[in-house]
Amino acid sequence: MTSRLRLMNESGNEIASSVVTADSFFARAKGLLGRSSLPTGEGLWIKRCNSIHTAFMKFPIDVVFVDDQLKVVSVHKSLKPWRLTFPTLRASSVFELPAGTLNNSTDITIGERLGIKDGGSDAG
Repeated sequence: MTSRLRLMNESGNEIASSVVTADSFFARAKGLLGRSSLPTGEGLWIKRCNSIHTAFMKFPIDVVFVDDQLKVVSVHKSLKPWRLTFPTLRASSVFELPAGTLNNSTDITIGERLGIKDGGSDAG
């Protein structure tokens, strides 16, 4: 069973309806590698992470670094393949979302606190 989470902004607007957590060494190392896309509404929450790379990825992503209180400390919109983010010292985790997610009405800002809600489970 894989638990799915919902990512919300401070106003209660849904940013992603199906977020999977990567908190094991293997899951964090793999991230989105090997995927051909990230569908609208999906996301990956990588815990214990303050920098990412998009080497070998096939698509751009929106990236939101947060601290341990889920307060937004850095945002990267449409980060293209073969890019690297510098370490964000205050970040404790990162949300990887489909490119364009942060250009919608669910846009978020630095300093905003995000929320996580249980979205159910999927067999698998």
